[in-house]
Parts: sequence; C-alpha cells; structure tokens
Amino acid sequence: MIKNLLACVAVSGILATGAFAHEGHSHGGLTEGAAAAAHGDEQGRRWLSGDHHIHTEYSASYEMDPADPAKPPKILLGKDGRYSIQRNAEMGAAHGLSWMVVTDHGGPTHSKLNHDEAYPALLKSREAVPQILQFYGMEFDTPGGDHSSLIIPRTAAEREQLYDIESKWSRRDPHPADPTRDEESKMIEALRHMRGQATPPVVIANHPSRSAKDVGVWGRYSPEEFRNWNDTAPEVAVGMEGAPGHQANALNPDGSQDPEGARGGYRNSPTWGGFDQMAARLGGFWDSMLGEGRRWWITATSDSHYNWRDGGSDFWPGEYSKTYVRARADQTDILEGLRTGRVFVTTGDLVSELDVTASSGDAHAMIGGELAVKPGQDVTISIRLRDPAGANFGGRTPDVARVDLIRGDVTGPVADRTTSHNPTTQVVQRFDAGQWQRDGEVLTMTYVLKNVRGDQYVRVRGTNTGDLEPPVDPRGEDPWSDLWFYSNPIFIKIAK
Repeated sequence: MIKNLLACVAVSGILATGAFAHEGHSHGGLTEGAAAAAHGDEQGRRWLSGDHHIHTEYSASYEMDPADPAKPPKILLGKDGRYSIQRNAEMGAAHGLSWMVVTDHGGPTHSKLNHDEAYPALLKSREAVPQILQFYGMEFDTPGGDHSSLIIPRTAAEREQLYDIESKWSRRDPHPADPTRDEESKMIEALRHMRGQATPPVVIANHPSRSAKDVGVWGRYSPEEFRNWNDTAPEVAVGMEGAPGHQANALNPDGSQDPEGARGGYRNSPTWGGFDQMAARLGGFWDSMLGEGRRWWITATSDSHYNWRDGGSDFWPGEYSKTYVRARADQTDILEGLRTGRVFVTTGDLVSELDVTASSGDAHAMIGGELAVKPGQDVTISIRLRDPAGANFGGRTPDVARVDLIRGDVTGPVADRTTSHNPTTQVVQRFDAGQWQRDGEVLTMTYVLKNVRGDQYVRVRGTNTGDLEPPVDPRGEDPWSDLWFYSNPIFIKIAK
C-alpha cells in the first residue's frame, strides 16, 4: 500500500503551546482529554492534503516584436508551465491530494489571459477531475517583492475577483511596463483592497529566501516587509512557503543524481533539510514572528512547472511535498483552515497525520489555535502521528526517527522590525523510539509543561534522519533521503 494513498485520515489536528517556568516531563501515550480531542468528530474535519503552488500551460512566455516594442507581446503557451490544468489535477489526485490551487504567474496582459482562457479551462478541469477540489488563483508577481500564492475563494465572483487584483496590482501586468508597480507601497495598497473584499483571498509568500545571498542576508523579501504585510491584512497575508518547490533539482530523468542540482533552486543560500532558512532555523525568522504572537503559518508546495522525468526540476503535485489542512471536504473550510493555521506540512510522505493537543483541565487547543490558562497551571502537550508503513512515491519506506517539541516566549511586537531572531526558542524535548508508544503506524507521546506563567507558543517537527537540526543542503543531495515534517504552532495565553 502506497503511503500517499492512505485513505480517510479522520483524526483531529491538535497542537499545543505552553509557557513553562519550571521543567516539564515526558511519557508515551495520550491523556484521556487529549485522546478525546484527537478522535472527536471536530465538526467533521479531517486532514486533507493539498498544494497551493502549481503552474500550468497558462504560465506563459512572451515574445516581443523587435521592430515595434510598443506592440503587445505574443503569448506563448506551454513554454514555462508545461501541462494543462486537467493534467495537473489528474496527477495531484493520483499522488494523494484532496485540493490544489492553480497559480500561473504573469507577464504583460496576463490578467486577460487568465480571465479569458485559463478560467474556462479550470471549469472544465473541475468537471473532469471532481475528486480533487480545485481553487482559482495565481502566482502573484508581488510589487516590491518576489512571488506569492494568491488563493481566491470559490464563489460566483471568483473570475472577476482575480482579474480585478491582477490587472490593478500585479507588477508585470502592464504593457508598457510601469516601474511604480514594483514598489512595496503598491503591495500594501493591494492588501488593503483585498482585505476589504466581500470574500478576502489568502496570500502566502513563495520561496521567501530564494533570492537571499547568505544566512540572514535577504533578497527580494525581508522580515520587515512580511511584518508590514501582516500588519496591513492579517487575515489575508498569513504566511510563507516553509518548504519551497523545485525539490527535484538534483534528479536526472533517469533517476541519477545531478551533482550541481540545488534543492528548491536555492543557488545563493541553500535550503536546510529542504526548508527555507526563514522557517528551518531554530529561533530564526519564523520564531521571531511567532514570538510577537503573529499568526504566521508555513506551507509546503511543489511549484510544479515541468516534471523531473521530462527533464524538469519538479515533482508532480503531491509527489514529494504536501500541505495538510484540517478541514471538511469543502473549499470554504479548506481556505479558512489555511487562513487560521490548521496546517502541518511534510516531505516524502514521512507522516500522513499529525495531531498535537495542548490541554489544561477540560480546555484544549489544536494546531493553529490558542489555549487560555491561569497562571501556574500545568499544560499537557499530546502528540499523535501516523508513520505510514507503505512506500512513498520515491519507492522508499522512511521511518520517523525523532520528534522535537519546540517552544518560545510570546513577548509582543519587536522594536526592530528587521529582526529575524527569537532568543527564547528552544527544543524542550526530543522524542525517539524509547520515548513514544507505537500501535501499528501510530506513534503517541506527551510532555507536561509545569507551572505555566507566561504567554508562549509550541510547535512540533520531526525527521527520518539523525540530524539534531536541519542541515544546510549540499548540491546534488537526494531529496528522498532527507525528510522533515513541521506543525504550525499553538499559542498559550495567560488569562488575566
């Protein structure tokens, strides 16, 4: 049985956070309250895997007329993104996805191409491949930044909503080019517009450090820029790709390794265990955002343009990276799950369920949630995950080797908005086979945060490797040998 096609993962996703003043302790198994939360109906929600960064033939290339540069360029389909929307949907479904977002990036007059041609093709794909829920969206050519996934809610107005945003604010849409479109103030203007729409979209920054020159030497995205986004539209600008796409860069079509291939296309400053440095560095940028109490989530995507078997650098949607959302099989609830952080991510199908609960007395919180406790109370963190027994799509059967419980203080807004460090972040417990209980594919473990007295968050990560921290990825690395999963946080709030 293939890991990716395990059906009906109907256990709740629950993550905990705790401010701990004194040491905690760990043991296997779940508390009675945590088990009830993990296995409850929870409004019919279950873990649904998806991908919000997928390119199709409508990620076009453009050919200018050298004799008349003012003339609108000729649009060439299938030159950047190679496959049809329906083909991507079929392959996503075959690789275990329940939902996907079509995210073609633009160029001159791309808003019209999206409106007139891509959208009708999406409607046909929805009819042809109904087993996967397909969102309309685009890879937004972000003013003053790099790219971002723009996910449009499924409504009768979705076509016009995307056209409105792309035509007015995408930095590459005007012809002739308009330099004022490539200013951060234009993105802030766009976010203000989006937050005021009847059904606001979701914006997730793509490959945030791909243009970085070194660790902490940022490129087209910066910590201050993301803080500005999140301040402007906290329910629209909600996060970033933790694990970028293009993870098959080191694979040749015959399956051999390309010694020069860089995971994610990160040729300046590499990924760490397949994850962007903004997410992977313990106590780094992501933790600095969480330490402010920001609801800033991470995801994992394929960024699929051209499959590695055909000579490209990409996996099919769902073949390697998955973003799991705790939701009903309904596009409104999936989008709200992304918006509110009911999300965990994994590479190589290392896990297919991840339920983390923070509980105190009768109260509990799940991944993306908040637990209110009185000063001095204990908080129990319960972790339940499924480590599938079957082979993944790389033909491997990786096992979870370790699970880390991470916490950090929540201290409020930082004085220096360029900061990318949270010095309070630490691993409070490393679990291995001697510290969890196994029941078939399911592993359970708990940890008690004693005498909780301060606001903080917790999050969970795990790996199939023996690395204590995600390593910097060398050129030519086999992506199937270095797998990680991450939960989004739960916040603990001390009741006043």
